[in-house]
Amino acid sequence: MSRVGKQPIEIPSGVKVEVKGNKVVVQGSKGSLDVTFRPEVTVSVEGNTVNVGRRNESKLAKALHGTTRALISNMIVGVTKGYQRNLDIVGVGWQGKMQGKKLVLQLGFCHTVDMEPPVGVSVAIPNPQRIEVTGIDKQAVGEFAAQIRAARKPEPYKGKGVRYEGERIVRKAGKSFVGGGK
Repeated sequence: MSRVGKQPIEIPSGVKVEVKGNKVVVQGSKGSLDVTFRPEVTVSVEGNTVNVGRRNESKLAKALHGTTRALISNMIVGVTKGYQRNLDIVGVGWQGKMQGKKLVLQLGFCHTVDMEPPVGVSVAIPNPQRIEVTGIDKQAVGEFAAQIRAARKPEPYKGKGVRYEGERIVRKAGKSFVGGGK
């Protein structure tokens, strides 16, 4: 049995969880999310807990058991607290700003990098070197933060680029002149 999948999910007050066929709908103070689960997995709401089980012992059912439980748990956290990813821009003259709903990044290229956040994801820029991505869907927040980071990944020699808050960049030594010769 999956260690993650067999743990019941507590439903906090103010959150409503419904199972409609093979779809789970979670509603909370921040919004509503839904996920469709596979027929190899069963989901039931009993009192103030959600239980996830599996119909058989196939390899696919075992793999989906813990995954489905984690997805439902993440939805419950999302509609109550929400998710946030912070990114830092490191580089002289490199910055981010908002133009309407569009995120505009100046990252040392001869052009700007323009990005439109997906529906349900909001972007805030408290200062030009800091980007805060927030939303209720953990996957959407993480994916958009990864797209921002991919615009200019941190390089190992000077450490310039877009990085996650607290991310450690392993630095390399540059070329060095030993001297000698003729």
